[in-house]
Amino acid sequence: MSEGTDGREYDPGKLDLAVGGQAVIEGVMMRSPTAIATAVRTPGGRIVVRKKPFRSIMKRLPWLNVPLLRGGIHLLESMSIGIAALMYSADQALEDDRVAEEKKGARDTVMMWGTIVLAFALSLGLFFYLPLLITDLIGVEHSIWFNVVDGVIRIAMFVLYLKLISRMKDMARVFEYHGAEHMSIHAFENERELTIEQTRPFTTLHPRCGTSFLFFVMLIALVVFSFLGRPETIGERLLRLAFIPVIGGLAYEVIKLSGRFKDAAWLRPLIWPGLMLQKITTSRPDDSQLEVGLAALKAVLTPEAEGFREKTYFELAPAPAAETGTD
Repeated sequence: MSEGTDGREYDPGKLDLAVGGQAVIEGVMMRSPTAIATAVRTPGGRIVVRKKPFRSIMKRLPWLNVPLLRGGIHLLESMSIGIAALMYSADQALEDDRVAEEKKGARDTVMMWGTIVLAFALSLGLFFYLPLLITDLIGVEHSIWFNVVDGVIRIAMFVLYLKLISRMKDMARVFEYHGAEHMSIHAFENERELTIEQTRPFTTLHPRCGTSFLFFVMLIALVVFSFLGRPETIGERLLRLAFIPVIGGLAYEVIKLSGRFKDAAWLRPLIWPGLMLQKITTSRPDDSQLEVGLAALKAVLTPEAEGFREKTYFELAPAPAAETGTD
């Protein structure tokens, strides 16, 4: 374990790469094309950072990096990375002034993939098959209108779900760290110095966000399923499962497009609904939360020596007084 980074500087203006991430328990995970870093605020007030090298499977197997196919691959890869980061942050959030021992081994791998499978199963049940059941009970007969009503119910249930979990105290903290993640990335993308003062003015909304991705999945599903007609049999309902990877792939391409041309006027109507949903899933962080987001971002941007494997360290800077940033 080292106490801090190796001190090498980076120039944001010279880094042409996409950085993404997610909020975790009392922290933020950031990912660049070469590294993953998870920064967590411990109960003792310090920030512990774990940094690992990263190379996407689509870099290792370039034939996977093709439109439509890469969306599903990216989703699975992101889920596995995200759940691992959540498990790590849960361990760290319970620690006081020390780094927990890593829990490595086959059991943890099984737990992680078991969580992914369970998450998929619950999502399919709640957001795909329950809307079908409700639409059946309503008695909509016309094929196109059946799928329109099914899609509208699905989106409404998704929004209601987000509103309900946003009222949970623990999730409110996660949504604040989600805001810190987006604000930190905005500062980097606008070539600002990665300090709290330079990051504070930015919005918590970002077009290249998982919330927007899920909205696009549901919107595209409405269109795609309309071509399949009204599902009458169990087989026809199960057939919709086969289209989930295609729908996810299309949503991924839309997200990539919206991130690349986020200032284009012609894309704003497409981006707007996802940004409005982010008003539920992100909140203004305080300065101590911004510090955590910036710590994770700086970690993935800091170059490492050849052969770097993994390191965990504490940030040396003390936590600033918590005060809410203003627009």
